[in-house]
Amino acid sequence: MDVNYKREAYAMQEQLVDWRRDLHMHPELGFEERRTSGLVAEHLRGLGYQVHTGIGKTGVIGILEGARPGPTVMLRFDMDALPIQEQNQVAYASQTPGVMHACGHDGHVAIGLGVATLLQRHREELTGTVKLLFQPAEELLNGAEMMVQEGALDHLGNYGPRPDATFAVHVWNHSSLGQAVATVGPAFAAADRWSLTVKGRGGHGAMPHQTADPVVAAAQIVTALQTIVSRNVDPQETAVLTVGTVHGGTAFNIIPGEVTLTGTLRTFDEQVRARVLGRLETLCAGVGAGMGVEADLQVEMLTPVAVNDVAATRLMRQVAEEILGQQNICGDFRDTGSEDMAYFMREVPGSYMLLGSANPERGLDYAHHHPRFDFDEAVLPLGVAILAETATRFLAQGALIPSV
Repeated sequence: MDVNYKREAYAMQEQLVDWRRDLHMHPELGFEERRTSGLVAEHLRGLGYQVHTGIGKTGVIGILEGARPGPTVMLRFDMDALPIQEQNQVAYASQTPGVMHACGHDGHVAIGLGVATLLQRHREELTGTVKLLFQPAEELLNGAEMMVQEGALDHLGNYGPRPDATFAVHVWNHSSLGQAVATVGPAFAAADRWSLTVKGRGGHGAMPHQTADPVVAAAQIVTALQTIVSRNVDPQETAVLTVGTVHGGTAFNIIPGEVTLTGTLRTFDEQVRARVLGRLETLCAGVGAGMGVEADLQVEMLTPVAVNDVAATRLMRQVAEEILGQQNICGDFRDTGSEDMAYFMREVPGSYMLLGSANPERGLDYAHHHPRFDFDEAVLPLGVAILAETATRFLAQGALIPSV
């Protein structure tokens, strides 16, 4: 008998909403998701999954063996919240001051619990292994990397077999409920964090000729950096170079000895990234030398570009078209935001789908990371159905099928 995951997921709607609202009321920051991971582990154990906890500090892995041997599929769900004071006046608003689920990860965990339930219900029809990975600290962009380093993908860490494909969804308030984005190739940008310390010689604000002013030098550097993307990157390529913080000084009449800048770089192509970083280093050093100060630049890569595999995305898109309708699927979108699912997809072919969750008529269309962010909970059964069907179909076909 054919399984209708969409119908079964809609039958779970009340439970999905209850899970999501409970999680929303009790948000936890990255690597602090103890209550969340405890709920996840308890639910998975109750369903008969092999459960592993404490991977990447608070990560959870659940393993379900199908009735017949076969490949392994991994589904990933992030769990962490953000340091934001919620402004929504709803019964399920955050009960933790200064912390809220402002990105939808509460919805992702609820979807994961729903997927776990349906796949266990149909275990006898599965060929292969299901690996559910509940990840901490996506917002810090290092939870996935830590889980990979601790062996989450490998049987050597006793965390189940290495997956042959991986899939995930993200509720997406930039698209309306019932729509989805399934992009082939680079989908989310690589993220670098940089910091610049401009060291000069401080002194009295009324006697600047006796100083080497790092404030003026920092201002010149900020202005100079605006030319990198506009004059050094091919207009058909994409790069974002942002200065996020400027700190220096203690009083209106004192020229400080030091100013610090921090910012981020987002790119989709390694050659573009190298070119921008090279120009960043050259401009900072050159402007600093010309103004008699020292410019010390430090760069840290947070996450690589997230690349959706062609065959995995084709499979996931086909499932989404059947559930949402072909006209509701967009396949040509890239986000300069970053997503550490990239660490998993660098190791295993996979696809990451954006699932429309906005409902402007109900005021549920605030952007992610906004203190009034919320989404239409009707997206929850859609996420469950798409992931459960994608996982089942991948296991049934035995491998990702390349294009011909």
